[in-house]
Amino acid sequence: MAYVDNILQSFTTTASHNTIPDWLNSEQSTGTSIMACEFNGGVVIGADSRGTTGTYVSNRFADKLTRVTDYIYCCRSGSAADTQAIADIVAYHLGLHQMELGTPPLVETAANVFREICYNYRDSLMAGILVAGWDKQKGGQVYSIPIGGMCVRQPISIGGSGSTYVYGYVDAQYKPNMSKDECLGLVENTLALAMARDGSSGGVIRTGVITEKGIERKVILGNELPRFYEG
Repeated sequence: MAYVDNILQSFTTTASHNTIPDWLNSEQSTGTSIMACEFNGGVVIGADSRGTTGTYVSNRFADKLTRVTDYIYCCRSGSAADTQAIADIVAYHLGLHQMELGTPPLVETAANVFREICYNYRDSLMAGILVAGWDKQKGGQVYSIPIGGMCVRQPISIGGSGSTYVYGYVDAQYKPNMSKDECLGLVENTLALAMARDGSSGGVIRTGVITEKGIERKVILGNELPRFYEG
């Protein structure tokens, strides 16, 4: 019996290496296409909705635009578990911060809390985050926090695996002092182009417009995406 057990165990070990797909042992990733853009009076944020586990599409309708406060949202890329945990922690800290001060937290404050967590745990977290929102001091703001924990404010920022395909398009199309509608159109077109080229991006496009009135969200379904060519 021991001989049979050894044969079966050897077969199972060999099979696990040869026949079990990689996605069964991979963590869920939101690798991804995200974008945020400032305009006079607020910001536009956007993301695709594809979640992957290795090479397997595990979620076609993921929400990568995560609320931190009523006026601050983050766009998540990287490990889904890591970015969700970070967003929950930051939301908790900013809730306490608001109770202590009696005023809504600043977007810059939120970005620095994200930066501190991402930098202090840079060796164990895989998180690329865009923090965007509106406050009374500086209006609409976008802060980019790539993997490693750097933090920089940018008028327009893109992230995730799909961003590598569209940097040239964003550079060519963006211009300072764009209106809300112009920013919204740029975000939608950029994400559609990224999703068309990047295998880890897809699904629907989720957008949000954050102003002093709060956030206005929108979903563009797959059959309504902007198209630039017919393959």
